[in-house]
Amino acid sequence: MAILLNENSKVIIQGITGREGSFHTRKMIEYGTNIVGGVTPGKGGEWFDGKPVFDTVEKAVEVTGANVSWIAVPAPFAPDAIYEAANAGIELIICLPEYIPVHDMMKVYHHVKKSGSRLIGPNCPGILAPGIGSVGIMPGYITTPGNVGVVSKSGTLTYEVVYALTQAGMGQTTCVGIGGDPIIGTTFVDVLQMFEDDPQTEKIALLGEIGGRAEIDAAEFIKANMTKPVAAFIAGASAPEGTRMGHAGAIVEGGEGTAAEKIEALRAAGVRVAENPEQIPELLK
Repeated sequence: MAILLNENSKVIIQGITGREGSFHTRKMIEYGTNIVGGVTPGKGGEWFDGKPVFDTVEKAVEVTGANVSWIAVPAPFAPDAIYEAANAGIELIICLPEYIPVHDMMKVYHHVKKSGSRLIGPNCPGILAPGIGSVGIMPGYITTPGNVGVVSKSGTLTYEVVYALTQAGMGQTTCVGIGGDPIIGTTFVDVLQMFEDDPQTEKIALLGEIGGRAEIDAAEFIKANMTKPVAAFIAGASAPEGTRMGHAGAIVEGGEGTAAEKIEALRAAGVRVAENPEQIPELLK
């Protein structure tokens, strides 16, 4: 079965009438995601492609029973949107925007933890459970149901590896983009534990990058706890020290967070590490 998303997930879109929200909401509906409504302050009572729009998340939850929210508002408003979703009892909050200040995310992180909600992101492509639904910006047509779990910091890498898996006849249980910012709500370790506990997931692809120690923590967890095979790819091997590469968290400082360091830790944990993303399917066979 899929992790995080299932047949009982009821999704609302915070920012459903905005440019990004409206475009991707239509894509999610086309894929079959159970979108039950959206939230845009001041537009409560309107409709978007047959879905009711509410002024607040609290009202949307009261009327629709929503338990998942996708946040597609501009970055300056994203922290308040996350607070609102958590305070309304949303179980799973998925946040698209990047450029949210680290100081703001530190406060958001602790608030969400106390609330009991789970946050995916920010700066993430979302979650896609093939055959069940997509919450975010992942293209559904490249996926197919199967037994490989995918967890990644990078949206683009996720698409590349998922497409390669599908082309190799290896379907996926769930594809999770955790985001590439320094402060995120859900880590590699969190998702690896879910895949370890999921009976349908038999293999895992982990896609990381330079900066921070998330992949080091993942390697330690894999060595101590995982019984399922893991293949990995670490992006940024040629990045010069001190230069941010794409994501806010993808920066090597003081010699820490290098690709070499992470690859060594993963290999020591028994993980097969690819030299390029297209090798992942072969390493998982």
